Amino acid sequence: MNIRLAALLAVVSSSAIAAPNELKVYAGHPLEAGRISISDFDTSKTLDGDAVAIPKTPDGVVAVSKSAKAKKDDALTLNFNKAWYASLRVQSGKPVDLRPYLAKGVLALDVNVEELSAGGLSFRVSCGDKCERSVPYVIPARAAAGKGWQHLVMSASCFYREGDDFSKVTQPFELNGTGAGKVAIANVRYLPSGTPNFSCPDYKTVAVTPDKLNESWSISWWTARHESKVAEANKLGKSAQVVFIGDSITEGWEKSGAPVWSRYYQPLNGLALGFGGDRTENVLWRLQHGEVDVIDPKVAVLMFGTNNTGHRQDGATITAQGIKRNIEELQQRLPNTKILLLAIFPRGEKPDDDLRQLNDKINTIIAGYADNQKVFFANLNQAFLQADGTLSRDIMPDLLHPNEKGYAIWAKAMAPELARLLPASTQYAWDNVSIGGSGFVSGLITSKTEKDLIYARTDVGGAYRWDVKKNAGFR
Repeated sequence: MNIRLAALLAVVSSSAIAAPNELKVYAGHPLEAGRISISDFDTSKTLDGDAVAIPKTPDGVVAVSKSAKAKKDDALTLNFNKAWYASLRVQSGKPVDLRPYLAKGVLALDVNVEELSAGGLSFRVSCGDKCERSVPYVIPARAAAGKGWQHLVMSASCFYREGDDFSKVTQPFELNGTGAGKVAIANVRYLPSGTPNFSCPDYKTVAVTPDKLNESWSISWWTARHESKVAEANKLGKSAQVVFIGDSITEGWEKSGAPVWSRYYQPLNGLALGFGGDRTENVLWRLQHGEVDVIDPKVAVLMFGTNNTGHRQDGATITAQGIKRNIEELQQRLPNTKILLLAIFPRGEKPDDDLRQLNDKINTIIAGYADNQKVFFANLNQAFLQADGTLSRDIMPDLLHPNEKGYAIWAKAMAPELARLLPASTQYAWDNVSIGGSGFVSGLITSKTEKDLIYARTDVGGAYRWDVKKNAGFR
């Protein structure tokens, strides 16, 4: 018996719950005194008639309407376009006890994916205050598009995490859409037993199981970006002295942080392997598929995990395990490289922000991964925060991603750590240098053919040679 099933059986048996009956969540109508509603990030509306919609500017929409599968009004259709978040919620009039279904029960429903080429789906159950458990259904849903009604069965335990209380559930079913799509559901019910035809991720192992980032908004570009990064790594080869590995915050070195990158890390032939939205399992997939195979940098800077926090609210231990698994993979593929593991950056405005506190717990765990021989840990977070612990939008406008000022703070705070592991970084770690008039040096480029020769690029065009041997001490 696996650990997860044993834990669920323990929950059920300890509660002395009677054998369950079929629970009809939606069968042409919600549970007694229940209601149907739709939501986006800002608005929620109740379905009182045949249809309800939340208009979005300029031509987006989130809408639900009664529709037909076997007879009139026995189904619901969610229609969404240009939606970052579209939700069809089936809420119960009084709390329902889902514990009897956790060990052996299933959630069964009929689904008709009419259109989803630019969208994604997931299912969710609310299990109390700040407790929402989601099951992704992006890839299977796209495969089912245009094929008519499909019968879907998944284990009720897909929504359970150890410690959750499913005794008083007020929202036993939710269909979430992103992007654009049109999807109908019918006959939503919990059964005391059944054979699943869809397997859900195990929340305890998903963070260490390599996978692509299969979100509706990432599928179109993620693999192509990976391939371009493999090509970039191949071009740099052994010349890359430092590599940054992470998520959108690392990807930002190519965007808001680009001016800072050109001054500090481009002269080191730095490589930024950052992908927006990546969680630990996505970084792991990339490491296993060629992004670091041909490079041999002196230092690898690692900083990721905040998407495990924000997207799934993974427990601190689970995210930390995902980070550790990536360190192990990196050590296997880059045995000569020193790893500088950074604490996950602060997020949210105030110190009591739930997701920031979760990141802090992760940071406490991963600090112990440093052996100060091959793996080194640095917590730079205080450099981003004000004296009272608040995070300023002047540094991170969305309270998550740094702007150019934030990247400059990152580079400055990390400089002593990087200098210790990569002494060459101090040779080129300098800011814009005036060259007279209104011009300044905006970046350095090392010569690929002549040792100790660099070119200084200026903001007014042209480049200047600088021979390190003849001009010792230049910064």
